[in-house]
Amino acid sequence: MRKHTTGRLTVARGVEGLRLRASRAVRSIACELQGLKCEERAQGTTEYAILVGVLVVIAILAIIAFRDKVSELWDAISSGINSL
Repeated sequence: MRKHTTGRLTVARGVEGLRLRASRAVRSIACELQGLKCEERAQGTTEYAILVGVLVVIAILAIIAFRDKVSELWDAISSGINSL
């Protein structure tokens, strides 16, 4: 634990860190009692990968659906940059 000499903020961070570690320990014990294997990091990574995949599919569908408008917008941007 950190020294108390640096002020209240350090003590608050230390207490919050202890709470977080205790929370993780309780979850780990609960999972073991239920016979489950808790892999929170892998679950979070999988959720982010699924989210990114869905966003990529949505972006591709939007580009395909609005191809003409995107092309016009791109031409307008390029002509504006070339006129500088």
